[in-house]
Amino acid sequence: MAHLIDGKQFAAKLRKKMTGQIASMKADHNIVPGLAVVLVGEDPASQVYVRSKGKQAKECGITSIEHKLEDTTSEEFLLNLISDMNKDPAINGILVQLPLPKHINSAKVLEAIDPAKDVDGFHPINVGMLSTGGEGMIPCTPLGSLMMLQDYHGDLTGMKAVVVGRSNIVGKPMFNLLLQQSCTVTVAHSRTKNIEAVVREADIVVAAVGVPELVKGDWIKPGATVIDVGINRIETPEGKTKLVGDVHFESAEKVAGAITPVPGGVGPMTIACLLYNTMVATCRHNGVEVPAA
Repeated sequence: MAHLIDGKQFAAKLRKKMTGQIASMKADHNIVPGLAVVLVGEDPASQVYVRSKGKQAKECGITSIEHKLEDTTSEEFLLNLISDMNKDPAINGILVQLPLPKHINSAKVLEAIDPAKDVDGFHPINVGMLSTGGEGMIPCTPLGSLMMLQDYHGDLTGMKAVVVGRSNIVGKPMFNLLLQQSCTVTVAHSRTKNIEAVVREADIVVAAVGVPELVKGDWIKPGATVIDVGINRIETPEGKTKLVGDVHFESAEKVAGAITPVPGGVGPMTIACLLYNTMVATCRHNGVEVPAA
């Protein structure tokens, strides 16, 4: 049976470390990181996520500022709010919770955020920095996935990695991060021919395609490490619902060397890495050395 990579435990360890680092920043430099989160509308999942971010930020010593706006809020109002936050020295990280209402252009909003405060890592400048090896902000979910891989394996040099999925949020940045670690990286997707054989070559499989239980156990090379980014709600035969990943956990667990569960794997790391990115942005803004994760 595969070793279980416990994202919840890893995230708690990362937050504990950051709490100490942030306390030192305050004591040594009188700096307190500030994170502003903007929520437009009443999406229940987004509300839960924003509450969790705020709670964990405060526990780490980060000032959490929340802007909860009506779903009728105009694009102009939102852009003006972002402009004000860009200029506010007390705010080091800005996150606009997606999805936004249909009348607001998400790309325009994300591009309005100062790249140095873009703790989600979605701004085109940060995307470009990542693809060219520059010092930008790294998207939280791929960063968390990489941290867990490095914690389990140490050096990833020369390992064969397959990323299943090519989204801007996970697939593409994950490709670039693994490439920077000197992995040999393949991106597989819905048009990949004989995808099972492609995945079976991998020492590392990162599944981020949004299809419930797509990756089966017989796709996995024995001993490979599987990072399951997917989170899908499906109906059980009993008429209830449950959360599953993009990997068929029961069959993959029997073959893999290590695997992340869903829930409790990559998910908790996403928020922890958002807080880490806020700390990184604060250090860079104040000319302070960035502590290691």
